[in-house]
Amino acid sequence: TERRGDMMTTDDMACNELINIDVDTLAPHDFKQEKLKLSATLRKYYSFCKRRTFGTFVASKRASITVWNCCGQTFKELSSIHKHVARTHDTDIHQLTQSTFEVLLSQIEKEATSQQQSTEKEPVDISSWIPDTSHITGDQLHNGPGEVLLLYCYCQLADPQLICAWQKALCEKLQLTGKVRVATEGINGTVGGTKVATGLYIKAMCSHPIFNIMKKEDFKTSNGGAECFCNLRVGVYKEIVPMGVDPDALSYSLAGTHLEPEEFHKEVEALLSKGDSCNDTILLDCRNFYESRIGQFSQCLAPNIRKFSYFPDYVDQNLDLFRDKKVLMYCTGGIRCERGSAYLRSKHVCKEVYQLKGGIHKYLEQFPEGFYRGKLFVFDERFAISSNSDIISECRYCNSPWDQYQLCSTHFCCQLVLSCSACRQGGHTACCPICQTKGKGEEPSATPPQREECECTAMRPRIPQDGAQNPQPTPS
Repeated sequence: TERRGDMMTTDDMACNELINIDVDTLAPHDFKQEKLKLSATLRKYYSFCKRRTFGTFVASKRASITVWNCCGQTFKELSSIHKHVARTHDTDIHQLTQSTFEVLLSQIEKEATSQQQSTEKEPVDISSWIPDTSHITGDQLHNGPGEVLLLYCYCQLADPQLICAWQKALCEKLQLTGKVRVATEGINGTVGGTKVATGLYIKAMCSHPIFNIMKKEDFKTSNGGAECFCNLRVGVYKEIVPMGVDPDALSYSLAGTHLEPEEFHKEVEALLSKGDSCNDTILLDCRNFYESRIGQFSQCLAPNIRKFSYFPDYVDQNLDLFRDKKVLMYCTGGIRCERGSAYLRSKHVCKEVYQLKGGIHKYLEQFPEGFYRGKLFVFDERFAISSNSDIISECRYCNSPWDQYQLCSTHFCCQLVLSCSACRQGGHTACCPICQTKGKGEEPSATPPQREECECTAMRPRIPQDGAQNPQPTPS
């Protein structure tokens, strides 16, 4: 199950296993009349309890990864055991939910009382959250084998500025570089340094009073180091992943059902075995086009969008594509699927919505030669990492197999370009003819690039409308 924030202290409580079924049909029939008029927050708590109870009940019937036994019957589809439990055990679910809800309310009341008794907020010393490095030499933090961490944790943060200050101090002490986003909804980051430093960072995160819900396996690792980032950037934002939808309006707690890499692999295998005859399932890549261009799952739907903030509009303009379908979503490390699947589920058009837990990163750890082919795009100076030798993309100029990105050579443009070694030697180093022409007479400048749009963006629709799976993105 996905680990998130402290459910006892937040309005947006996390649901470890969101079930794609109308749990409102399991509403308590004999709930006291005064409890029927719950506040919005308490309704959210009760909904969480129903979903959590349902998920736990289903999990208790699991015999193996893809087999469940209940009432003398054997179920080999997750949707089948869900329907059986909903129809046959609604009374059991109701009783368990009510008991869980009462325990939760009791805990909330205790915490409220405790907060009222505290008249002043004691200042927090962030130094207590920073590990002792007196036994570590500066050389161990600066030299030696390195790695890059990818992490996120959805949890309610009452003081994101405090967490931001702690993260900045922690990374600086451990000589880590990278990017960390903090918001009231949690934390998202990728940092690089020596393995000694990243090990201390993981230990500090897992021992923090808020982030101790995280485990070591929640941190995705890859070969690299501090050199993979230009500097360290830590800041407070509205969202920890920029989708452009207010977290208060669409909570991560509405996300789709998480599938372990083994479960996701079996789902993709079943999808591929049906070939073109499969019209009830969509394997959805919710990353940007330049990511899916160099690596993707076989037979996926890869929207031709430039950034994740376009994803909601893409869903809105392609609702018929998802109507009555089972959707299998994936992204780099899982965080975009949390909000993306929640948005898709909020449209009430899909039959089921699932997401790959831990993203492509975790999938490749177990299935390096699985159904994901090509490279995995990463947001640092490496641009991509690989687990197999497949090259699924082409040079922008000669169409030869090529998947090594470089920035457009024109100063004013920040776009990525696939230009093979031969073409680059021939002077084709820009992302498009317009940039190539503008860049010929350009002199080096110390001013930062302005991200000016060029032919590459002008020729691509902002929000594509897809009528079939696996649309090919416009090359650049």
